Amino acid sequence: MSKTEEFEQLRPLLFSIAYRILGSVSEAEDAVQETWLRFEASPTKPTSTRAYLSSVVTRISIDVLRSARVRREEYVGPWFPEPLLADPYQDPERSAELADSVSMAALLLLERLSPLERAVFVLREVFGFSFREIASGVERSEAACRQLAMQARRHMEAGRPRFEADRREREELAERFFEAFKEGDVDGLRELLAADVHMVGDGGGKAPQLATEFVGAENVARLLATAVPRLIRIGGVVEPHQVNGQPGAIFRDRDGKVLYALTLDILDGQIQTIRTVLNPDKLGHVGPVADAWAVLREADQARPPAE
Repeated sequence: MSKTEEFEQLRPLLFSIAYRILGSVSEAEDAVQETWLRFEASPTKPTSTRAYLSSVVTRISIDVLRSARVRREEYVGPWFPEPLLADPYQDPERSAELADSVSMAALLLLERLSPLERAVFVLREVFGFSFREIASGVERSEAACRQLAMQARRHMEAGRPRFEADRREREELAERFFEAFKEGDVDGLRELLAADVHMVGDGGGKAPQLATEFVGAENVARLLATAVPRLIRIGGVVEPHQVNGQPGAIFRDRDGKVLYALTLDILDGQIQTIRTVLNPDKLGHVGPVADAWAVLREADQARPPAE
């Protein structure tokens, strides 16, 4: 098998490792590309191509994350990962586990870890690498990696997000939510939301937002029931879609351009958290990005006087 063929077989795994470490589709793709360039330039053939490439993409991702941390500290408003519509790494036996590990809630929890802890946790807990392989990837001893894994696990267990065990029930509840959403049905929305539901938006200071943060079923239901019908009235589309392995949607303008992505955290038969990613810099990989300010102006002009 040629180098190119070996690499392409492993590309989905490499991207999935990099994305979980970085929380960015664009940065993960860049890390994978840099991994290929190093592999292509290497004069020797590794004993295990999978182990070698995983180590390289991990080291690159750690370096990128360290520099990204500085930018995130200066970020305007809440910071969320770039939305991921499909994880290319396929493992049917672990599909639910892998989906939960890439959820917005899980990735935000990973933000609490140091870059090394995050890398070790991802390699060990998500992808099942041995400590020998991990030690090579993060350039630490196996003993140090075991210690990092224990620390990371402790942090993650303390705040680990829980999701409905039955994914079908989760999808059915999300379907009811989006129907009520489109119809502006306040009562229908309210009954699906937890009493203390949080709705949080990441606009990065570059997009109009429904709200940076809204709390409470009544507030969130009324906000959604007012805003979304306006968008639909001017030709906007709510496109239900798995986002980061969880129920969500992509919102588009009448031309099919992306306005924002939304994800739902569902537990105990209710929606606990609604996260929206509106920063246009985080949506380009989903498709052409709409001018959200222009869409907002048009929606405001089109709303009935009674609203």
